[in-house]
Amino acid sequence: MSTDSPTPDQPLKIGTRGSPLALAQAHETRARLMAAHGLPEAAIEIVVIKTTGDDRFLIEADKPLKDLGGKGLFTREIEAALLDGGIDIAVHSMKDMPVAQPEGLVLDCYLPREDVRDAFVSDKAAGIADLAPGMVVGTSSLRRRAQMLHRRPDLKVVEFRGNVQTRLQKLGNGVADCTFLAMAGLNRLGMTGVARGGGGPPGLVAPVGEGATARFWHWRGLTGWA
Repeated sequence: MSTDSPTPDQPLKIGTRGSPLALAQAHETRARLMAAHGLPEAAIEIVVIKTTGDDRFLIEADKPLKDLGGKGLFTREIEAALLDGGIDIAVHSMKDMPVAQPEGLVLDCYLPREDVRDAFVSDKAAGIADLAPGMVVGTSSLRRRAQMLHRRPDLKVVEFRGNVQTRLQKLGNGVADCTFLAMAGLNRLGMTGVARGGGGPPGLVAPVGEGATARFWHWRGLTGWA
């Protein structure tokens, strides 16, 4: 991509995963770039990239992310597309970015930060205090697991992988009695009504980068206006 503004004939290509939340973040990025630079929608193309982490067999396995390959499972193919020039920029949830980036990639800006709280989601209890001993909490987050069991060691925690829609489906199928979802994601998807009481449990510590959507790019491939 040159320093010239993108056009419908030579659009800026934004790479993203294909989950509803990832697409919502990509569309927000496109809308903000259009507004900031006076661009038509056709001048910015959203390119959906399937990552290893999107494999349904990995999702259904409900194994800890650390046992499957870490957070890079959701960014490796996107990073490769940036490095080989298939896309110009990429967007991804900041909290899910690997610490180490491939040489040449730059992570330099973020969308306005969203709500950082965790939402308690259940059709059987209004909050953590209302869970009966032995009830099942579904989460694959080590952070959430540790904090839940510190507060309520009498509860059972099971692995619970997938995007927002997949986890809600698992909850409806009785895999767990409750789960936690990021308020940031629910807000971006227009699904705030899913949260019991409209927000997360007080005192539950959020992960680093929660609520922020990161933009990253290859330093040789994008300069100037963006």
